[in-house]
Amino acid sequence: MEAIVNEETKPKKNQAKEYLKGWVPYRIKRYWAYVAATIVALVMPWITIGGNHLFLLSFDHKKLHLAGVAFDMQELYLMPFLLMLLFLGIFAVTAVGGRAWCGWACPQTIFRVIYRDGIETKLLGLRKRIKNKQKDPDMSKPENQVKKVIAILLWSILAFIAAADFLWFFVPPEDFFKYLQNPSEHMMLFGMLIGIALFIIVDVIFIKEDFCVYICPYSRVQSVLYDDDTIMAIYDPNRGGEIYQGHGHDRHKEYSKTKELLAADPTAECTTCESCVTVCPTHIDIRKGLQLECINCLECVDACTTVMGALGKPSLVKWSSENETIYQKGKTNYFRPKVIAYFTVLAIVLVALFVMGSKKEHMLLNVNKTTRLYKVLDHGRVENDYLFLFANTDSKKHTYYFEIEGDLKNKIKIIRPKEPFSIAPGKKRKKVVVLRTKERLANNARKDTPIPVTIKAFATDDKEKIAVERHTVFVYPRSDLLKK
Repeated sequence: MEAIVNEETKPKKNQAKEYLKGWVPYRIKRYWAYVAATIVALVMPWITIGGNHLFLLSFDHKKLHLAGVAFDMQELYLMPFLLMLLFLGIFAVTAVGGRAWCGWACPQTIFRVIYRDGIETKLLGLRKRIKNKQKDPDMSKPENQVKKVIAILLWSILAFIAAADFLWFFVPPEDFFKYLQNPSEHMMLFGMLIGIALFIIVDVIFIKEDFCVYICPYSRVQSVLYDDDTIMAIYDPNRGGEIYQGHGHDRHKEYSKTKELLAADPTAECTTCESCVTVCPTHIDIRKGLQLECINCLECVDACTTVMGALGKPSLVKWSSENETIYQKGKTNYFRPKVIAYFTVLAIVLVALFVMGSKKEHMLLNVNKTTRLYKVLDHGRVENDYLFLFANTDSKKHTYYFEIEGDLKNKIKIIRPKEPFSIAPGKKRKKVVVLRTKERLANNARKDTPIPVTIKAFATDDKEKIAVERHTVFVYPRSDLLKK
């Protein structure tokens, strides 16, 4: 009778296949995410809209390109919004999905997968299996030494491409390749290209995942952002059994064999195969609990799903939350106050960015008063001198001039410059401006009178679109200084 029961409860091979039918490993999904991220990173610097890039922070041309709109360095008030979007976005993603950025989009992780899993394992066979990341190649063998050199050379080529791609967001590709033809005139660019490429080579080949564990500051702040509803790679001790005992850093491994574990907990389902351990790129045991080294790559979830699926059972390691898996308090609450607050602030910043971006000025004008307050002429006329700095932030050449706005329009005339002037795209031009009164503007015997003046500057060929207003002061002398 017991033999019959054991035979009935034993999972059959066909049953295991049926259980895993249609299952797509997270590893494959991550690879597609890596392909998408790589395509975006490589293609984005080449896309232009009306001659402007999707994103470019050019220190050479002193411009910021955002969504096809070019902003002058004097318009960099948008940068704080971009930085807020970046950090708030990462914080929001972390609060919801743990270190999903690290496992699914971080260049460090993508580079390591390309080098370790792609070049070393699949291409050269230096490593035996992708699923065993704990065993390093035997470098005492001459053939492995040759393969290692080839792997380093191949990765070095990719590292220079990655370094160039990074620089394209600061030096547009059309200028980048032009500058490469004159290395002596662009030593800074060459130095940065070589420096970044060398860093990527050393990081990926020698520092490896230690960068994620010991260098990257993100791993240190994640614990502040996590809560019991944050989803992450998490082991279910209620089903699998408590492999580790103790609390916090004092947790130690109690059971290494299935027989020992079942003796302590007959209901434990963990097979102690340690597939989840050997596949981990950061060399941790997910069964120990939450650890800052975990990058949420979900390799352990795939490994356990394969093993338990062969037994016709669900995985013991899931992408879930502590509330749902460990404390068993029901489904994960994604719409909790902290998450709502993050995304609300994100939405506000995004709206502010679009509003500020839509108010782009296609010309810039700085108005500065010269050191001379005024010049008194005959018949009570007074002159004030200014220094105007015009900047053409548009993509084509324009002709500019300006006029006095408001009540003073008919009381002050422009003495200099007399004629409109042209400015090439992206260029600046200084103009000495002299304004002269036509009539008496004030009658103060005690002190000089500062009179507010509104200047409207514009492109004569597109006055409706390209126009700005600036406010300055016309200093009018006290009445006893005026000449009759």
